[in-house]
Amino acid sequence: MSNSAGAVRNGLVLRLSVPAAGDLRAIAGEIAAKLAEQLGVNTGNGGLPAALDDLARRVDPGAGDQIAFEFSKIDRELKIEARCHGRASQAHVPLAS
Repeated sequence: MSNSAGAVRNGLVLRLSVPAAGDLRAIAGEIAAKLAEQLGVNTGNGGLPAALDDLARRVDPGAGDQIAFEFSKIDRELKIEARCHGRASQAHVPLAS
């Protein structure tokens, strides 16, 4: 992720699928924070990993399920969507101006 902040135009930025629980699930929050930093989101308060946890809870995964996270830049927002078993939930995080 060597792009300068804000260099990605509107559209899909990243899609990843991780187990609903365990060490790999925690990595999704770390990846999201790094991605958000590259796009200009202030991640100093650690809110993105917490937002991913909230989205994951909303799609109600079972033990052993996979959660797909999709990150898209839309104008001045980072849209994060979680999907599992046909259920979806999303959050919008404002980008720095």
